[in-house]
Amino acid sequence: MSRTPRDRTNLAGRRPGKIGRAGRDASAVEPLNIVHGTLPSREVILRFIADHPQKASKRELAKAFGLKGDSRVELKHMLQELEQEGMLQKSRKSLIRPGALPPVTVLDITTRDKDGDLIGRPAEWPEEQGVAPAVAIRQQSPAGRQGKGKAPVAGLGDRILAKIFPAVDRGGPAYTARIIKVIDRRRGAAMGVFRSAPGGGGRLLPIERRGEEMVIDPDFTGGAKDGDLVEIEVARLGRFGLPRAKVLSVVGSVGSEKAISMIAIHAHGIPHVFPPAVIAEAEAAKPATMAHREDWRNMPLITIDPADAKDHDDAVYAELDPSPDNPGGVIVTVAIADVSWYVRPNSPLDREALKRGNSVYFPDRVVPMLPERISNDLCSLKEGVDRPALAVRMSFSGEGRKIGHTFHRIMMKSAAKLSYQQAQAAIDGSPDDKTGPMLEAILKPLWHAYGVMKRGRDRRQPLELDMPERKILLKSDGTVDRVFVPPRLDAHKLIEEMMIQANVCAAETLEKKRQPLVYRIHDGPTLAKQEVLREFLATLGISLAKGGNVRANSFNGILAKAEGTAHQTMVNEMVLRSQSQAIYSPENIGHFGLNLMKYAHFTSPIRRYADLIVHRALVGSLGFGEGGITPDEEASLDDIAAEISTFERRAMAAERETIDRLIAHHLSTRVGEEFAGRVSGVTKSGLFITLPDYGADGFVPISTLGTDYFIYDEAHQALSGEKTGLGYRLGDSVTVKLAEAIPLAGALRFEMLSEGREMPTAVRSFHKAGRRNSGQVRKKPGTRPPRGRR
Repeated sequence: MSRTPRDRTNLAGRRPGKIGRAGRDASAVEPLNIVHGTLPSREVILRFIADHPQKASKRELAKAFGLKGDSRVELKHMLQELEQEGMLQKSRKSLIRPGALPPVTVLDITTRDKDGDLIGRPAEWPEEQGVAPAVAIRQQSPAGRQGKGKAPVAGLGDRILAKIFPAVDRGGPAYTARIIKVIDRRRGAAMGVFRSAPGGGGRLLPIERRGEEMVIDPDFTGGAKDGDLVEIEVARLGRFGLPRAKVLSVVGSVGSEKAISMIAIHAHGIPHVFPPAVIAEAEAAKPATMAHREDWRNMPLITIDPADAKDHDDAVYAELDPSPDNPGGVIVTVAIADVSWYVRPNSPLDREALKRGNSVYFPDRVVPMLPERISNDLCSLKEGVDRPALAVRMSFSGEGRKIGHTFHRIMMKSAAKLSYQQAQAAIDGSPDDKTGPMLEAILKPLWHAYGVMKRGRDRRQPLELDMPERKILLKSDGTVDRVFVPPRLDAHKLIEEMMIQANVCAAETLEKKRQPLVYRIHDGPTLAKQEVLREFLATLGISLAKGGNVRANSFNGILAKAEGTAHQTMVNEMVLRSQSQAIYSPENIGHFGLNLMKYAHFTSPIRRYADLIVHRALVGSLGFGEGGITPDEEASLDDIAAEISTFERRAMAAERETIDRLIAHHLSTRVGEEFAGRVSGVTKSGLFITLPDYGADGFVPISTLGTDYFIYDEAHQALSGEKTGLGYRLGDSVTVKLAEAIPLAGALRFEMLSEGREMPTAVRSFHKAGRRNSGQVRKKPGTRPPRGRR
């Protein structure tokens, strides 16, 4: 999607401008008039952070202004006030201006400027912050790097990790960047579906919702056949007519099985073919030995996973604590596949795993982080087979408080492989031939231990959102069979809570050893998002306390008030939207949603690189033998955390888009039919509608709602008619007609059949008092409705 730089003005009233071909460092910024030893004003602090993002930690600010003693305390209070007012926000270990880029950012190089210099944009950018800022890429090494090796060189279409500096000259991008590392090299190619034309050549149908059709001349088809999914590059853009394109490669036929997920794989540049060197290393791997391992093969650890799981990376066992000092207590053991034994730092397997960051799960396939020889064989905790693992034994008091834990490097043998449904059925009184013999000795102690741990969880009060997760079942041809919401069983909650506590233990142990690690962190909602939520809840008669010290249980109280009402789903969605996104970071700020101060992913090293780093840190710091973390890795944790956080968002986007395309394809034969839906989003442009029975999302353009003039009210999340007072609010149940389905883009457009309902008095009052700054939108009769989009 083409984007233009935002208009940015610094505190001195100057617009940051263009850099020359050689680029300029942040050190070239006109210096502030700093009086050392004197607490600066708020304006000077904000200006300094904007101009020197690489020196925006509390420590660096104190050093830059020469503050000591009481002045450092005053600086801390000032920064806290600026955060609470929304003037600053935390980004990893630094402070940044809201909407600003953090000092280290993953960029996609998207275009060149008129002088031929490369321009990039953030790989991930929140939609609510508007257009992503442009960044001018510096290719050559600054003087400070001379003698330290050749600087990496990137090209158009590449994804890079970059050091960000504010631009200082006029007339150009807001930032300049120095390349730290090229993450992925990609050609500047787009994708689409080739449709042949009589006489040769054809057209390219876009797969993106905002893509455009292109002409492909007969000499540039690249052997593509009608219906093929192809990669193209734009050959010519003219002032008139459609752009012309050249086919670079044929990916496959869109009519073939698994073609829908292949679109997302290619569109997001997800590596899905293992290089020969990686396969060779995996195939040559030998089973782990007993060196530096305890023999736990007699402990009846079991795996509980989805029925269709192909790899099993966690096993559990529980028993009563025999210690007289812990009456009513339990000991819970969690064993995790020892991937660090097989995937060594900087090996071909390791480099490819970091390049992928995590496994990606589509309804029709999995793109694994590691080859099957590792993920589904040597590291899968198969029933009755010796497997290496890292294990943690956790002691809980009868009240559910964790009172101690120890880590071990072991050899284990899974006593049983069970599905969630199978284990739950046994506990509910319907054991089968496999679960019957282990019910008393293994399953009931696990459920008893979960009951004890749940007391601690209830006291901790993590965020308890009720958002049902839909699952898609496919037919043999790769099309949708049905969509359903699987039941949420105690078996799921048991495994989830045991994994959470194991993750806590990993973070605590590594902190105690002063070992650098990658945390899983989740910041609290920003003040701006809190205010939007507060205004919305006020329209329902629900209050949210003001102030920056909101906790997870504050939201639980809101969710409890909405439970059982017509607003329950709507309130859950709005609370979810108010939350920040969890990321990986070597700097710990805690996990807001789980209400935990120390948390590091440890339990899924087969499918998440973050967990593999934590395993290596444990192996190294606890003296468990080979496969520990290296000094080079420790020095690169900032970069690794930024990369894997980006790759996680990439995977989420690809998974979501694939589901959208599958559902749109499933409903494409039902254009004109009526469906029961729910308003899941309200914007100036129209309404987003969710079909609960299908998990599908589509759009109703405001131009199709009726003859009235409609006004957008963000506080009430409503579109309401100026004349009639009738309108639509978030959460409303409605009936819609499917007007258009675009399977390749995953887009659905609906027409509203339900009449708008009477808007609350507060909404009608908003029309009279706030129209001048309400963001009102008028329906324009005769306007052609845009295509649906999410």
